[in-house]
Amino acid sequence: MPARTDVVIVGAGLAGLSAAVTLTRAGVEVCVLERGDAVGGRVRTDRRDGLLLDRGFQLLNPSYPAVQTMLDVGGLDLHPFEAGVVVARGEGRAVVADPRHSPRRAVSTLTGPGGLREKLALVRWAAAVGYGDPGQIIGSPDEPYADTLRRNHLDGPLTHSVLEPFLAGVLGEDQQQSSRRFVELVLRSFVRGTPALPATGMQAIPEQLAARLPDDVVRLQEPAESLDGGVVVTTNGRIEARAVLVATDGTAAHGLLGLPTPPQRALTTFYHLAGQPPTRKAILHVDGDRRGPVVNSAVVSNVAPSYCADGRALVATTVLGDHDDAETERSLRQQLRWLYGCDPTRWELVATYAIPHALPAMLPPLTVRQSVALGDGRFVAGDHRDTASIQGALVSGRRAAQAILDHLGHPGRKEHRAC
Repeated sequence: MPARTDVVIVGAGLAGLSAAVTLTRAGVEVCVLERGDAVGGRVRTDRRDGLLLDRGFQLLNPSYPAVQTMLDVGGLDLHPFEAGVVVARGEGRAVVADPRHSPRRAVSTLTGPGGLREKLALVRWAAAVGYGDPGQIIGSPDEPYADTLRRNHLDGPLTHSVLEPFLAGVLGEDQQQSSRRFVELVLRSFVRGTPALPATGMQAIPEQLAARLPDDVVRLQEPAESLDGGVVVTTNGRIEARAVLVATDGTAAHGLLGLPTPPQRALTTFYHLAGQPPTRKAILHVDGDRRGPVVNSAVVSNVAPSYCADGRALVATTVLGDHDDAETERSLRQQLRWLYGCDPTRWELVATYAIPHALPAMLPPLTVRQSVALGDGRFVAGDHRDTASIQGALVSGRRAAQAILDHLGHPGRKEHRAC
């Protein structure tokens, strides 16, 4: 006879853990199956020789509503980036920053790329989406965000040298194909909050969620191989459940549920160790002239010194696509000369993370809230069902948990049993 529980959740990423926390708080018996050796899914941090290496360059924006309601933000010990970017053009570099948070950068921002008309156009657009009704963002007709930029008169040096390179790293694409709805939700989050790194790495986020679960809920290194009605077949046996939630990335969800595979964006992050910091700034660097594969780079140990315990500098540099190869790394080093104004030849390459399914493509017309209930006690969650963000993953898991509670008839609280 198979083991039995109320709900089996496949995947211990942010969506699966969000659902598990919501369900266990309601007194539902839950078993979480995770293929990997730790919780987190794509939000993982490797600890190696005194370094914290996030698996791909990632940030947490504390302004996300789900972060504020579902996480103990104070407990994450967040270290914020400066609200702006250093843009390299020619042989020079200029800081373009949010004057609300970095008033000392006002002169640099005003004299940086773009004329006054374009800067005012960006302020108007950012203010409208940052402080307006989010329902208006979601409810208005969608389009590729390239069209949105043109309609908002964002078509000059500020856009091409700063805004587009910055958004390329966030969206995983540089052709401005992404949904206006998603881009404006992203812009809203940056207007309302400053991205940061947890002191112990991005994996602190899923670990905090997992710590709220009973010790016996999460089964590591036990992948789900198939679903047979209400039975989940794993490498260790069969588990019968009243409901099954697949909270994996879109590709894995396709394999288990037969759902269409959403298009994916690939990103590759290279970590270099420098003997001395190439800059003291805790800020993102972009190449306004786009002279190579780099979409952004940052000295993450300037942001959170715990990322490099021995006083050297840990530099994270991201390129579009799946490019874990020596040629890309050589091109990247040349581009870093311009970004930082120094010679990176002697920097040590300590890790490369090529993430082929880094995030789902957010193409128009975007449905921001896709259904999580598939019928017959099967449910699905993940950022591919909401938005490609930590916010999207957390909300998707919470929505799925509520749908499962409805399916189970809102059971009352009861003592948890081991799965």
